[in-house]
Amino acid sequence: MGKIIAITNQKGGVGKTTTAVNLCACLAEQGKKTLLIDADPQGNASSGSGAQAGKDTLYEVLLGIATAEKCIVKTDTPGMSVLPSDIRLAAAEVEMVSLERREYRMRAALKAVSEQYDYLIIDCPPSLGLLTVNALTAANSVLIPIQCEYYALEGVRSLMDTVARVKRGLNPGLAVEGVLLTMLDGRTNLGLQVVAQVKKHFKGQVFATTVPRNVRLGEAPSHALPIHRYDPRSTGAEAYRSLAKEVLRRNGDKGILK
Repeated sequence: MGKIIAITNQKGGVGKTTTAVNLCACLAEQGKKTLLIDADPQGNASSGSGAQAGKDTLYEVLLGIATAEKCIVKTDTPGMSVLPSDIRLAAAEVEMVSLERREYRMRAALKAVSEQYDYLIIDCPPSLGLLTVNALTAANSVLIPIQCEYYALEGVRSLMDTVARVKRGLNPGLAVEGVLLTMLDGRTNLGLQVVAQVKKHFKGQVFATTVPRNVRLGEAPSHALPIHRYDPRSTGAEAYRSLAKEVLRRNGDKGILK
C-alpha cells in the first residue's frame, strides 16, 4: 500500500499546491512511483503538473460515476501520474451530502489504486469542507504548509481541531507528517521570528527544509512543469528535492537515488 499524504491549510496562498506538485514530482525523481490527487476545484495542481484532464475527473470518481484508475493520467515527469480535477469538483461537496458514507468516498476510491504507487499526494482545497474531510479520512498523514508571514498561525488552530475530529471519529491512524515553512525571506527579521514561533508551536514536527521565496517557483506552473524540470538549479528546486528526501527519511524509505 502506498503512503497517502494530504497537504492542507484552509488559508490560501501558503504554497499548498506548489508543495503538492513539487513534492510529488521530486519523490518521483527519487525513483518512487507517485500519484498526485487534485482535490481542489481550481484544478491548479492538474494544470501545473502538465496533466490534461479527460472527460472524467475526481468529481466523477467521488460520485461513483467512474473509477480512479480510469481517470488517472500520466505526466511527462517519469514516475508521476495525476488524478485530475476541474471546476466541476466544486459541486461535489453539495452532491455528496446525501450520499451514504460521504466522508469515505475518497478513501474507497484510492484504496483500489494505492498498491500501484509508493506515495499518493492529495492537494486539498483551501477550506475545511467535505472535500478536505474526505482527504483527511483517506490519508495516512497530513502535511501542513505555513507561510512565513505575520499571520502565519492564524487559522491553524481550526485546522488542527479538524484533524483531531477526523482522527477521533473517522480515521484513527491519521498522523501529522510535518509542518513545512514556505515563502521564507531569510533576510528579514519577521521571517526568522515566524520560523521560531512555528517551531515553538509545533515542537518537533517542523521539517528542517524551508522553502524560500523564489521567482522560478512562481513561473513553473505557467509552463506546466514542476520546478525541478523547469529550473533544476533554482533554490526552489533544491528546497523541494530536500523536502522529498526528508519525507523519505521520515518514512524509513531508503530508496534515495539522487
